[in-house]
Amino acid sequence: MKAVELFVHCLENEGVEYIFGIPGEENLDLMDTLLDSSIKFVTVRHEQGAAFMADVYGRLTGRTGVCLSTLGPGATNLITGVADANMDYAPVVAIAGQASTNRLHKESHQVLDLQAVFKPLTKYSVRVLTPNVISEVIRKAFKLAQTEKPGACFIEFPENLAPMPIEDVPLTVQQPSTPEPAQERIAAAAKTISEAKHPIILAGNGVVREGAWQQLASFAHKLHIPVTNTFMAKGVIPFKHPMALGTAGLQTYDYLNLGFDQADVIICVGYDLVEYHPHLWHPTKDRKIVHIDMSPTEVDAHYIVDVGVNGDIKLSLDRIAEICERHNGQEFGHLRRMLVKEMNEYSNDDDFPIKPQKIIWDLRTAMNLDDIVICDVGAHKMWMARMFRCEHPNTCIISNGFASMGIAVPGAIAAKLTYPNKRVVAVTGDAGFMMNSQEIETAIRINTPIVILIWNDASYGLIEWKQKNQFGRTSNVEFNNPDFVMYAESFGAKGYRIEQAEDLLPTLEKALADDVVSIIDCPVDYSENLKLTEKLGALVCPT
Repeated sequence: MKAVELFVHCLENEGVEYIFGIPGEENLDLMDTLLDSSIKFVTVRHEQGAAFMADVYGRLTGRTGVCLSTLGPGATNLITGVADANMDYAPVVAIAGQASTNRLHKESHQVLDLQAVFKPLTKYSVRVLTPNVISEVIRKAFKLAQTEKPGACFIEFPENLAPMPIEDVPLTVQQPSTPEPAQERIAAAAKTISEAKHPIILAGNGVVREGAWQQLASFAHKLHIPVTNTFMAKGVIPFKHPMALGTAGLQTYDYLNLGFDQADVIICVGYDLVEYHPHLWHPTKDRKIVHIDMSPTEVDAHYIVDVGVNGDIKLSLDRIAEICERHNGQEFGHLRRMLVKEMNEYSNDDDFPIKPQKIIWDLRTAMNLDDIVICDVGAHKMWMARMFRCEHPNTCIISNGFASMGIAVPGAIAAKLTYPNKRVVAVTGDAGFMMNSQEIETAIRINTPIVILIWNDASYGLIEWKQKNQFGRTSNVEFNNPDFVMYAESFGAKGYRIEQAEDLLPTLEKALADDVVSIIDCPVDYSENLKLTEKLGALVCPT
């Protein structure tokens, strides 16, 4: 067979469903071979969109998402999405065509050393230099992409290798077995937790990756220990669970920081330091930390672990719970009541432009509990993370490792492809929306009906929030927007403009019921940002 045929057989062997990308001169052979493959190629309008789609596919499924570009500028357009996947610990393999090997050693049209470019952004970056390594390279890339902590890998495929003859077969797919936690570590963790007066749990995205959310909820219920989660672990414990305290990570003083202030033992389960720095919740460096995860932690002065339990998170939680003493847990109940009160406070607010709290209330009301929200990055991300209630994991996808703007629209397309029977909403600011709005055409062409809810403030709202908070004035954050309704209609999508608060909920319900791509332009009142900062900054622990 040809080398390119082996390449595609290896991708099929890895269970690849979709490749998101753009055809180019240097991947002509690959594109032609894919016509005879079971793999579906999704043609996008920008390579960054392709990488974000692979990123969200990887997070939602736990399987490796794949994106493809040509050489040079096509490959560099992948970088932001690939870096996002790597820092959000989403399994992704990025593939780029490359010029023939006989011109890689010299100055040549569109040639960059892509292997070197992607090396600092990925777990593994490789150039295929001979057909007989293809099966090994692809197996290694997929294995590393999915091995905890998962991330991105990159394969550079020079065009002159594609038609070369090769006799080979794909390697057997094998993933490393999950190690059991050491019994002495289980005993040590149980002792520390049992002796604690006010323990609290900080759950991270590792719990989602390892499918350990049921064990976490059982652990919290059995031991009566309250749980807070990071942005990327929303839904890892149902919000209705009596021990659920909501989401930590606003990076200002919030109700949950009061919980960390009161705690003497902080139990970190599947916690990734990359999304919520320990100095924000452990500034005093004097609390005991129990680290429960698949792997040892990063070294950090504010995260010195007293007891580390490495191995299968499910087994670790179950075994610790078996021998640990039950706690009171009620000392943190006031924090949950404060948050619930704030969530409910704006349910009937009719001010216009609409307050963030009201937008979130109506969105949660309109959606089913197992529907999926893909959240972009900006001021709306902070509000969504804090106030959007989740009962299931992977129903509110937030990028908070690399935290790249522009992920919502392409991410929502990937979510709809992955779960066609669930309704999907892209929640985005006007700035993030315009960064990848070209993918609306992709959504319509491949028939992935999604709802795009734009929080419109004609500004880089999160930066404006921080500028006003720090300097009392703004600097170069304002811009103008197109008419989003006309913009939607120009693609063949439905467009809605919210002109009073009472219109939002019925508009959301109609858009979610329609089997089309819908875009909702919703003016938002971000004066609430500074009010929240002022309110939380004045918090005093009541107990």
